[in-house]
Amino acid sequence: MTDALQQLLDRHAIEDVLNEYCRALDEMDLDVLLDLFTEDCLVEYGPEDRLRHRGSADLRQALERLWRYKRSSHHLSNILIHFDGADAAVVRSGIIAWHEKADGDEAILYAIYLDRFVRTASGWRIAERRQQRAGESKGFVVNITPLPRREPPEGWTPVGWEK
Repeated sequence: MTDALQQLLDRHAIEDVLNEYCRALDEMDLDVLLDLFTEDCLVEYGPEDRLRHRGSADLRQALERLWRYKRSSHHLSNILIHFDGADAAVVRSGIIAWHEKADGDEAILYAIYLDRFVRTASGWRIAERRQQRAGESKGFVVNITPLPRREPPEGWTPVGWEK
């Protein structure tokens, strides 16, 4: 098999892991969800210690907090995959995550996942995940690390359409 063909297969496998993550999270299928990560994974959902998790057991406890929502719907887009050799990849994906609280209120998060995937005997798994917030609705209260954004160049002024 050529390297190019193997990379196409690997891309598809990594995208499957990302999509399965969203499905399992929305259905709160924690066993499947945790199987998508390496045993010694590092997951950072925000800058606070309570939002940093090392290993499957710690991650399980963190994900159990999502039982507080009646429902959720996670959607990925703009997936970028850059391979680092044959058995590792750096992956960036956009996420829109809708949550319905027990009282019926809604909370929406717009964020980025920054992942490091590794090939294991069981297939591609997430070894590291960092989440950065691009925006949220007023109902979302978790302190997620903001997504960095460049400042406009010095002297930039809006074009007339913003009036």
